[in-house]
Amino acid sequence: MTNTETQKETAILIGVISRNETPELINEYLDELAFLAETAGAETQKRFIQKLDMRDSKTFVGSGKLLEIQDYINENKIDIAIFDDELTPSQIRNIERSLKCRILDRNNLILDIFAKRARTAHAKTQVELAQYQYLLPRLTRMWTHLERQRGGIGLRGPGETEIETDRRIIRDRISLLKKKLVKIDKQKATQRKNRGKMVQVALVGYTNVGKSTIMNMLSKSEVFAENKLFATLDTTVRKMVIGNLPFLLSDTVGFIRKLPHDLVESFKSTLDEVRESDVLVHVVDISHPGFEEQIDVVKETLADIDANGKPTIMIFNKIDAYTFIEKDPDDLSPATKENLALDDLKNTWMANANTPALFISAKKRENIEEFRKILYDEVKKIHTHRYPYNDFLYQDVSE
Repeated sequence: MTNTETQKETAILIGVISRNETPELINEYLDELAFLAETAGAETQKRFIQKLDMRDSKTFVGSGKLLEIQDYINENKIDIAIFDDELTPSQIRNIERSLKCRILDRNNLILDIFAKRARTAHAKTQVELAQYQYLLPRLTRMWTHLERQRGGIGLRGPGETEIETDRRIIRDRISLLKKKLVKIDKQKATQRKNRGKMVQVALVGYTNVGKSTIMNMLSKSEVFAENKLFATLDTTVRKMVIGNLPFLLSDTVGFIRKLPHDLVESFKSTLDEVRESDVLVHVVDISHPGFEEQIDVVKETLADIDANGKPTIMIFNKIDAYTFIEKDPDDLSPATKENLALDDLKNTWMANANTPALFISAKKRENIEEFRKILYDEVKKIHTHRYPYNDFLYQDVSE
């Protein structure tokens, strides 16, 4: 390893199987947590899973499991223990005392990735606000004092402890960031109004399903895209024309299971692009084993930001990566989704879908013309309603 390379921090992952959950499901969740850890720059060494009816209120896992984790950390010099859930401030303190390493919960890890990915002043402000809102109830005396960074003269009141000073500094910072966001939000709202009455289409979906790749393909633009979680934080808007029909296409931040509430709140202005859109293109990674749960997560998040109920096109992406386990003909048990060939899966979804649905590969450019045709048809419906006398504008996109 050269001096210019930074050594990755080592991490262990900890999850709990509670009621109505299976080991397979928890391992799927920990796969995602491992991907989050990798995106943040950590290398996962081991997973610890415990079956509990109820998470321990003091240490999340039971005392025996905590000792097992402690031994492994000591023997292998692990840097970080990452828990696949939100930990309370007291749980963090108790676990830290036992394990004597850095403790991260799922929310903290996602916030760290957002901070790393933020590029514009808008995104950085939103992430910083969410971080401080997360930190405020979790301050302890062990925490590095903010007054050293900000200059403590004049900030400490008579008889105030360091922790109280730190809290006040954070509250002041939160107040400042909120005012800054209000100002930015007004600027963004003005930008959206200046776009006129063009039909707006928003790409939505779970993180890492290929929205930015689709955006690049349709608009011939260069939106940053890579195989990492939350590659896109800032909304990108491009003018599109299909068959002489103009509309706006926006690529938005990906959703994820248990997206921290503070992030949803602070990113609401970014998600206004989704809320104010006329059509949603819900992109799904069909190759992911938990794609159905990911669909539900996206729908729940859309409901949280008051963006559900819009005309929606379901795009099942990454058909080139789809795999299935062929069922033994002698096995008489019912087939599961893991045994369905892609054609069977298509028939299942096409038959049940109440909205237009299409299976594509953005990477291999499969079924892209069909996608453009469906998108054109949906945009045209809204455009003809909004501008009933502009029929001369349209042409057959198959020409």
